[in-house]
Amino acid sequence: MNEALVIIPTYNEIENIPIILEKTFLMDFGLDILVVDDNSPDKTH
Repeated sequence: MNEALVIIPTYNEIENIPIILEKTFLMDFGLDILVVDDNSPDKTH
C-alpha cells in the first residue's frame, strides 16, 4: 500500500484537532499527517 500525506490546515481548532487526528489515524492507511496552524490565538498547535 502506498503511503500518503494528509495535510490538515487549522485555525482556532483546539477543540476539534484531537477528534480529527483520532479519526484520521483510525483509517489505518499508513498515513503521514501534517497539521499546519496559522498562528491561532486559541493555542492550537
